Amino acid sequence: MILEYKGLNQIHGSLVILDGVEDASYEEMVSLHLDDGSERAGRIVKIEGKRVVVQVFAGTRGISMMNTRTRLVGRPMEMSLSPEIIGRVFDGLGSPADGLGEIYPVCKRNVNGSPINPVARVYPRNCIRTGISSIDALATLIRGQKLPIFTGSGMKHNELAVQIVKQASVADGSDFAVVFAAMGVKNDVADYFRRSFEASNVMDRVVMFLNLSNDPIIERIITPRCALTAAEYLAYDLNMNILVILTDMTAYAEALREFSSSRGEIPGKKGYPGYLYSDLASIYERAGIIHGSNGSVTQIPILTMPNDDITHPVPDLTGFITEGQIVLDRELDSIGIYPPVSILPSLSRLMKDGIGEGYTREDHGPLSNQLFSTYAKVQDAKALASVIGEEELSQLDKKLVEFGREFEHFFIGQSENENRTIEETLDLGWELLSMLPKEALDRISEDMLSAHYRKMKSKSIKYTWDMR
Repeated sequence: MILEYKGLNQIHGSLVILDGVEDASYEEMVSLHLDDGSERAGRIVKIEGKRVVVQVFAGTRGISMMNTRTRLVGRPMEMSLSPEIIGRVFDGLGSPADGLGEIYPVCKRNVNGSPINPVARVYPRNCIRTGISSIDALATLIRGQKLPIFTGSGMKHNELAVQIVKQASVADGSDFAVVFAAMGVKNDVADYFRRSFEASNVMDRVVMFLNLSNDPIIERIITPRCALTAAEYLAYDLNMNILVILTDMTAYAEALREFSSSRGEIPGKKGYPGYLYSDLASIYERAGIIHGSNGSVTQIPILTMPNDDITHPVPDLTGFITEGQIVLDRELDSIGIYPPVSILPSLSRLMKDGIGEGYTREDHGPLSNQLFSTYAKVQDAKALASVIGEEELSQLDKKLVEFGREFEHFFIGQSENENRTIEETLDLGWELLSMLPKEALDRISEDMLSAHYRKMKSKSIKYTWDMR
């Protein structure tokens, strides 16, 4: 039996309060019927005895305290799922927003997900190729991994997200799709995402969730959960490999902070709720591979660091939960290098088990280690040059500085439409390292050097790369 309660006790912003409610459940869905015959959905966010606090998705404007009738639905928020969600666009609450009609569900799932038994998890292996050298070679994305991108305001993270969606693929030919969720974006950014996917003919393998900046904040909190519910269905029911891109998780955290404040909760660091860590974990930990399914859920959360501060609570807590990070660099961005990936602070903790012979190429690991080591020495040479001048550097340091310039422009840097294979990326890495004498390459075995090192002629990297 569905009980109906007439009238409201209090209205505070987007929250309404009812007294005398029996048998309510946390996060249970609520239907509010207004005087004009319209209906609004809400969700129970707090229970104190027989008093419940309901968050109204569409806001409380026009709601009467006397005549509003409230019904408890008896279930949490669910999303309709079927194979036809691929290629569709949804709003932040999982309702179709592309004008193509409703989804005819094969099943409905709780958007909050179900806990995964840790024993049922399979260790992530095999990589997802992005076509971007700085990621594929040095911070390789592994299936089932959660690998965030830390960026700054005004940098080209939207372009990078679009390029990853267009180019991402798996090597074994298994079914692959992308679930893309944008939170708190402006209309022009949302249009940019849709137009980019449609123009590049990848929309038939993308599921989009768009929460706009003028949408209610409660919708922003639900959006990543809807996206992950869709991803889990595609991965574990249909055995697909799913890449989930969530942008921008900082907008999500800001919405969570505002929501927490409206509930009167005691704020934590920088005003964020004390449960921010566990809330982010409830999203990030939905990535993975489980026994009994050939599918996987891989996550790339994108988050903007306020004032480029990596110690800000959102990137700081994200770093504790996820398995590495890709950091974008303001200085590289300012000199026009795209994508401006900062190599030294970027890493993928699961990379070592998803590359090498049988996955990418046998020289991938040693080459990656050598590129990291050499680029670190480049920074030392640059620091020394800033003190004594580049002309006074040793011959090896001069070669390191030259290597650094070429590495930044032709390995890290690539165009937004350039889709490099793993082989092209690794070959380019060897070509760059061959600018240096063999004795400077101390992270690679003699046998591997003999197989891949080639003494550079008078031609520059720029020339040889542009002529391909």
